Amino acid sequence: MRLLKFGLLLGIGIVLLPASIGRAQTKPLTRTPIEHFIVLMQQNHSFDNYFGTYSGADGLPPGTCIPETLNEGGEPAGGCVRPYPIGDSSIADLDHSNSTFHAQFNRGAMDGFVHALNQLGQDGRISMGYYDDRELPYYWNLADEYVLFDRFFSSAAGGSIWNRMYLVAGVPGNADNRIPEGGFGDIPTIFDRLQEAGISWKFYVNNYDPTLNYRNLGSGGFLDPQVQWVPLLSFDRFIDDPALAQNIVPMEDYYRDLREGTLPAVSYMLALGATEHPLTGLEKGQLFVKNVLQALMQSSAWERSAFLLTYDDWGGWYDHVPPPQVDSFGYGFRVPALLVSPYARRGHVDSTTYDFTSILAFIEQNWDLAPLSERDARANSLEPAFDFSAPPRPARIIPWERQLESETPAPRLWVLRMSYGLAVALGLALSTAALFRQAVPERPETPGEAEP
Repeated sequence: MRLLKFGLLLGIGIVLLPASIGRAQTKPLTRTPIEHFIVLMQQNHSFDNYFGTYSGADGLPPGTCIPETLNEGGEPAGGCVRPYPIGDSSIADLDHSNSTFHAQFNRGAMDGFVHALNQLGQDGRISMGYYDDRELPYYWNLADEYVLFDRFFSSAAGGSIWNRMYLVAGVPGNADNRIPEGGFGDIPTIFDRLQEAGISWKFYVNNYDPTLNYRNLGSGGFLDPQVQWVPLLSFDRFIDDPALAQNIVPMEDYYRDLREGTLPAVSYMLALGATEHPLTGLEKGQLFVKNVLQALMQSSAWERSAFLLTYDDWGGWYDHVPPPQVDSFGYGFRVPALLVSPYARRGHVDSTTYDFTSILAFIEQNWDLAPLSERDARANSLEPAFDFSAPPRPARIIPWERQLESETPAPRLWVLRMSYGLAVALGLALSTAALFRQAVPERPETPGEAEP
């Protein structure tokens, strides 16, 4: 009877084994521990505008003063404007077209920021304003705990459409920074690569309106921000093919996917209504990111996830680092970028040269996908920002408020290590002393002697 049972079990195992092998082979494997990669692209800020005074980063150089006027030869003429904390000062939506980039870049002199905007009738002095931890407490707290990039350039020397196309396809899409009349045609995107490989993906859109795409621009015929900032809505196949269109979803689905354990492998996000575009509140954007991150940290996906925050272009604001000119489209100026992950290096400023195609490069390497273009094929992957030799760090809810200077600062890692070493040394000394006392008989107390 026992032999019969064993035979039956063995037969069932042989029958089921091929099916189980097939299932294992169809599950996409990652080259790193990251199984969920999330990208949020916000709007229109330069690195110096957000982190120019962040300690340890390549921020505003001392003595910076940008000329108000340049002569016809591009040489400084007249007075100059120093960087200043914006605080409650009024700002404007500064021009950030390709022509303004080149005027501000000024053949690498990086001194045309004020003059270029003045020439357009804007107050160019505003470009020299910067925020700090008083307006950006949450982002600066994230930088303290995770990775801040200070060599992250926008992919194109222009606005949203070019740069967001680089984010999804590794190419600008067209020559004039506009959506073509017939959409972007058959340009391959990272989502096509993922779909073909059977790897899950979604594009989460805050305040999503599924009726809006490049064929239906919105009220008054103006290009709706949703259409500008979700490039997939300008591809016929992502509008018409249900297998693709079903992956462009409302932001609410992100929180449901976290609760149900169905977060896809790759997620892109648009924080429509909270993009930090100038004239909208910085607090809104930070609150959006805080909600996204806290939900991720409290989910079962955290230990296998990475979240990248960046900005689509510089928005006309000053930045002092000349961007490498890799081709006729870019790079553009530096933009803020942060990496949050249990594997992100703690409190690290990464000075590797990156652009938006570095995001594609990491996805392609991690999930073994072919590059989309020459740009992402030679871009630096984000992998150096991770430390995969260490176990994943447990989730730590990042506070909203910035620590005041009068408060005791959080100890740095070297302080903790030194304190730990001193504690260990003290413990050994006390243990040795205790053993010595046990070995030597206690001296009888002399009458009248004070008690030790």
